[in-house]
Amino acid sequence: MNAPAFPRIGHSACPHDCPSTCALDVELLAGNKIGRIRGAKDNDYTSGVICAKVARYAERIHNPNRLTQPLRRKGEKGSGEWQVVDWEDALDEIAEAFVKAEARLGAETVWPYYYAGTMGLVQRDGINRLRHAKRYSGFYGTICTNMASTGFIAGAGKIAGSDPREMAKSDCIVIWGTNAVATQVNVMTHAIKARKERGAKIVAIDIYQNETMKQADLALCLKPGTDAALACAVMHVLFRDGHADRAYLARYTDEPQALEAHLAGRTPEWAAAITGLEAAEIEAFAHLVGTTKRTFFRLGYGFSRQRNGAVAMHAALSIPAVTGAWQYEGGGAFHSNSSIYHLDRTAIEGLDLLDPNVRQLDQSRTASVLTNDPDALAGGPPVTAMIIQNTNPVTVCPDQTLVKQGFARPDLFVAVHEQIMTDTAKMADIVLPATMFLEHDDIYKGGGHQYIIFGPKLVDPPAECRTNHQVIAGLARRLGLKQPGFAMTEREHIDLMLQRSGWGTLADLEEKRWIDCQSDFETAHFLNGFGHADGKYHFRVDWASVDNENYGLVGPHADMPTLPDHWGSIEAADEAHPFRLATSPARQFLNSTFNETPSSIGREGRPELMIHPDDAAGLGIAAEDLVTVGNRRGEVKVHARLFEGLKRGVVISEGLWPNSAFVDGKGINTLTGADPVAPFGGAAVHDIKVWVRAA
Repeated sequence: MNAPAFPRIGHSACPHDCPSTCALDVELLAGNKIGRIRGAKDNDYTSGVICAKVARYAERIHNPNRLTQPLRRKGEKGSGEWQVVDWEDALDEIAEAFVKAEARLGAETVWPYYYAGTMGLVQRDGINRLRHAKRYSGFYGTICTNMASTGFIAGAGKIAGSDPREMAKSDCIVIWGTNAVATQVNVMTHAIKARKERGAKIVAIDIYQNETMKQADLALCLKPGTDAALACAVMHVLFRDGHADRAYLARYTDEPQALEAHLAGRTPEWAAAITGLEAAEIEAFAHLVGTTKRTFFRLGYGFSRQRNGAVAMHAALSIPAVTGAWQYEGGGAFHSNSSIYHLDRTAIEGLDLLDPNVRQLDQSRTASVLTNDPDALAGGPPVTAMIIQNTNPVTVCPDQTLVKQGFARPDLFVAVHEQIMTDTAKMADIVLPATMFLEHDDIYKGGGHQYIIFGPKLVDPPAECRTNHQVIAGLARRLGLKQPGFAMTEREHIDLMLQRSGWGTLADLEEKRWIDCQSDFETAHFLNGFGHADGKYHFRVDWASVDNENYGLVGPHADMPTLPDHWGSIEAADEAHPFRLATSPARQFLNSTFNETPSSIGREGRPELMIHPDDAAGLGIAAEDLVTVGNRRGEVKVHARLFEGLKRGVVISEGLWPNSAFVDGKGINTLTGADPVAPFGGAAVHDIKVWVRAA
C-alpha cells in the first residue's frame, strides 16, 4: 500500500468541552505534524467557522512542554521532582496501589476520576468500564451542566429543542447565559446570518459587557443571580399587554391561569429593583419578544453557575411557552440536544456491570471528598487511590484550598494521565503521557447541534504517549478483568455502539463524515407534546421529581419556588463582603485547556479582576494595582482592571489560569464554594461574595 501523500487535508471534530463540537478540516503536513485547522464548510452547523484557539491547535499538539514519558514522583508531593519510568512499570505500580487500597478499605476507596477534557465517547467514558467492573466509587459529574439541565427538564421534560440551525431563520435571537463569542462561536454565525438576511434583532443577557453583549442590538446587563426576576417581569408584561398566546397555553401548558395570577405582582419595576436594569429596558425586551413570534431563545450554561440556576433556567425557558414561539420555524428554545442521540454505550462504559448500590461521589464536592467529610463520602471509606483522566481538579474545582489539602494527603495515591504538566499532575505519584485528539480514534456528539462526527487518528503521537483507552485496558489486564470491552480497539467500540444504536456502521460514518440526528420539526418544537407524561410544558414544578440524573436531593431544595420566580438563594453580598464575584470564561482558554499555549497566554495577558472605576476609586485602587480578593475560604492576589461595563458591586475574573500564574500561587477557585446546590448538586462558581482591598 502506498504511503499517504503530504500535505493533505484530514477530517475530524473538535473534542473540547464546547457545545459547538465543530467539524474540522486539518492540514496534515507529515505523519506527525499538522498545520492550520479550519472549520468544515460543508457542515451546515460549523459552516466553516471555528474559534481562533482551535485554529492554532498546531501550537498545542507540538508544544515542546508536552508530557512524552511516564514519570514517578521522587520528592514530596508537588515538589516537581520526577524520574522517568518504563510504561509497564508505571501501570504495574498503579494496579498494585489499587489492589492494596482495596484490600485495606474495600473497592470504594478507589475513585476513577474524569471529566470533559475530551468529549469523545470512547476516550472520555471508557474509564467507567473499569469502575463498574471493579465496583470502584462512582463519579457524579455535576460541575458543568447539572443546574441548567435540571431547570430545562423541569419545563420541557427532556433536553432537546428547536434545531439550532433555525437561528438563521429567526427574527429575534435571545442569547442568554452564554458569552457565545468566547465559548460557542457558531451561535454567532447563525445569529449574524439572521441579522444580515432577515434583519433579525440579537438580544444578549449577561452580567457584564462581554464580546457577545457588544454585538447585540439589545444588551441587558443584570446583577448576577437575578435572571429569573427578569424572566418573570417579561412574562408579566406578555400577559398584561396581550402578547401571551392563550390558545397555545391552553393546549400545550399545564397551569397558565395560575402562572398569570402568580406573576401579577412581578412588574418591571419589581424586577428592576432586583436586577439593576431599568424598568424601560425590561419593557422593551418584553415588547420585542411578545411581538416577534420567530424568537429563538439560546439558553446557555451560565445558568449552571448560580445557586438558583435551575430556577432561573426554568423561568427563562417559560417565556417562549407564554408567547407560543415554539409553533414557528426560527422560534422556541434550545439548550442542548443531549436527548436525541439514543446511543447504546453499554460496551464503552460497561453498563452491564453497573452496581447501583456502589456509592456516587460528587465531583463538585471534590474538596470535601478528599478532606474526608463524612457526608461527602456518603458514609463510605475515605478515597485513598485515584486515576485521573481528562480533567484538572486542582485548578478547576471549587474550594481550592481544601482541594489542595486533599491531594497533599500522604495516604492518597494519585495517577494522572495527562498531556501537559498541570496543577493536578504536579500533585501525582505517577504521571502518564496522553495522546491528543488527532492522535487517536474517537466519536463525538454535538451538544449544541445535532451531528454525530467521527474523529479518526490523523497523526502519530510522540512515541510514548498512549490513549485513554490503552491505559484503561492496560490496568484492566493487571487487575484480572476479562470483560470483552477491554480487549476491543477504539474503532471496534465505535462500530459496535453505532450498530447497536441504529446509526449504521463505522464504515458508513467514515464515508458520510457525520450523521444528522435532528428530530423532525413537530418533535423538535414539541408540537406532538413536551417530554412529560402529560405532554404539557410545566410551569409548576415538583423539583424532587424532575427527571434528571441525580443521587438524591441536596441543598435548600425545600425552599425552591414551584412556579417561576426570583429565588434569593444566592451568596448575596453583605457588609463584610460587598462584592459579587463571577469567574467567567476567557476567550482564549477553554476551562483550564489552552492556558498553557503561548499565543493564548499572550492574548489574555495575566489574571485580572475587572472592577467598576467608581468602586475602585472608593477603595483607593488604580488601574493595574495589585489587589487582594477574599472571603472565608481564602484570599487571592490579582491585578485590577478598571472596567465600566459591569454593575457597581460586581467584579469579574476571566479564565481558569494555572495557579502558578497568580502572585501567591492561589487560583481563583480559592474563593468559590463547594456547598451542595439545590436540587441535585452543582458548582456555583459564578456565585461568590467577596471583599476587595488594595494589596
